[in-house]
Amino acid sequence: MESEQYKTQNVIPNLPLIVGIALLLSATSLGTAALVGQFIESKRMMVAAALLLTLGFIILLVWLKGIKARKIVIIPEAVPLASLGEIDANTKFLELESRVEHAPIALFAVRTDQPEIRPLNGNARRILAPGRSSNTEQLFEQIRSNTSGKRAMILFETEQGLERALLASSDIYLHGEQQTMVALMPVESELQLEAQNAWLKLIHVLTHEIMNSLTPVTSLSRTAQDLLSDCKTQLQTPDFDDLHTALDAIHRRARGLVEFVSSYRSLSNVPTPKPEQVPIHDFLNRLAALSNHQWHQRNGRIIITCEPSNLCAVFDPNQLEQAFINLIKNAEEATAQSEHPELQIHAKLTRGNRLRIEISDNGPGVPEDLIPQIFTPFFSTKERGSGIGLALVRQLIQGNGGTVRYAQRLQGGALFIISL
Repeated sequence: MESEQYKTQNVIPNLPLIVGIALLLSATSLGTAALVGQFIESKRMMVAAALLLTLGFIILLVWLKGIKARKIVIIPEAVPLASLGEIDANTKFLELESRVEHAPIALFAVRTDQPEIRPLNGNARRILAPGRSSNTEQLFEQIRSNTSGKRAMILFETEQGLERALLASSDIYLHGEQQTMVALMPVESELQLEAQNAWLKLIHVLTHEIMNSLTPVTSLSRTAQDLLSDCKTQLQTPDFDDLHTALDAIHRRARGLVEFVSSYRSLSNVPTPKPEQVPIHDFLNRLAALSNHQWHQRNGRIIITCEPSNLCAVFDPNQLEQAFINLIKNAEEATAQSEHPELQIHAKLTRGNRLRIEISDNGPGVPEDLIPQIFTPFFSTKERGSGIGLALVRQLIQGNGGTVRYAQRLQGGALFIISL
């Protein structure tokens, strides 16, 4: 510490000091004797005294300069053990505070005598910050109702939709008062990824087994039709027509199932992304150019905004283009009954320098009870939908390190939020 006191230890030899003092004393004696005239050659004595005086001063000056130039050993005073303990305690407290602040989970303090729940670290403050939790009071109520010491899965509303989080709590005592520490870890992205992987594995197994059965059926039905044509003259006309119709129906249905299963196989065979730096403004304009004609024919429009205009991101442009085309096609179908259909695509940077792209339309939107299922494979809100459009969108975006969610739009209509 700067305020600590120190002692100095003199390690400079004293011989030059002694010699210098002796010369000064000798010069003084000779000078005094010359002045009183005790010796005949007083003038010579005066000269000698002056020489001795000068030499003595020189030696003393050299000695003084040596003191300044020579390194001095500094020995600190003994620091009391109590001070050392205080320094160690402060260091440990700062280390602990830093670890809590940067913990990878959100920590909250709950007290029964206070209505407010206090965030304890950066992750907790980020959950409560504008742009994340859209209903803080609802989140606090769920935290308070799950402080029994058991783990629980809770749902809380964000501006990007419902998000699931794992909650755990434990009781502690501080200054004689009981408090509950709650740890909250959002796991929506991880759960979505695991669900997606589970569906992909299931689809891979199903498509493999179904294709193994359908392929020979399709081939045999075609062979049977060819053989039947060769035996046409040996069969009566009604029998031939019935057999031909039955085999043709089998062949067509088998071929249709092969094509249907092949479309689902694409979900489990998405190639590895090839990321590159992509200018977002140019990327969105290319998407609009592909669809502008269809929207203009229906007296509609596509609005593209990008802030800033030189915004760039790293992803596979081919895969993301396919994902956006699927979303634009869904918006086109959803606004089929609108007099003036409108599609808005807005790109901007969010906190942490992440890219956020919002795709919204002025259609009827998705019914609230169906929102949790829209990204599930095989599920579709359309009568003849295949159920792979949005599932493929999520897989392509997640494969490029992003997330996609559906959110309720205040003005009505659908709103998809992509974060990269």
